[in-house]
Amino acid sequence: TLRCALGPTASDRTFRADIQGLRAVAVLAVVFYHAHLRLLGGGYIGVDVFFVISGFLITDLLWRERVDSGRISLRAFYSRRARRLLPMAVLVLVVTMVASARWVPPLQLRSVWKDGVATALYGGNFRFAAARANYLTSSGPASPFQQYWSLGVEEQFYLVWPLLLLLVSAAVRPWSRRRGAHSFQAQDG
Repeated sequence: TLRCALGPTASDRTFRADIQGLRAVAVLAVVFYHAHLRLLGGGYIGVDVFFVISGFLITDLLWRERVDSGRISLRAFYSRRARRLLPMAVLVLVVTMVASARWVPPLQLRSVWKDGVATALYGGNFRFAAARANYLTSSGPASPFQQYWSLGVEEQFYLVWPLLLLLVSAAVRPWSRRRGAHSFQAQDG
């Protein structure tokens, strides 16, 4: 059956201390890097590890939903993402915009506001790349939204990946049924 072909169900899901430990190490690597503490090197590696773990967890969640219910609800997925990320992201964006209006020099304010709009649309990483912003050696003042590049990348992944999984699951479904039917016939015959 499809369930057997695709693996364990959501009811088999358990807390994974190993994955949570890796996430903690990844976050610490980034925090220590930005705090200029060289206790745990590799701030960028921490971001990469966190992205890989997030991708694994999202893939697992969506694939289990597909196995358990026979479908993937994009509406439910995007609703969960919005409830999880938007409240704090909007708060930080608004506070940063207000603080920028107060402390950023007037000639830089327009650029900062454009960065804020791009960030709010999860496209700040594209804006910073187009402006050739170098994360490590900025020739000009850094944008207060520059740290949001990783959230933009993550949300772009979340936009594309569930759609790709939906396509893959649609391709796997007919194959699984044919395979299951052959297995069933072989057992009976």
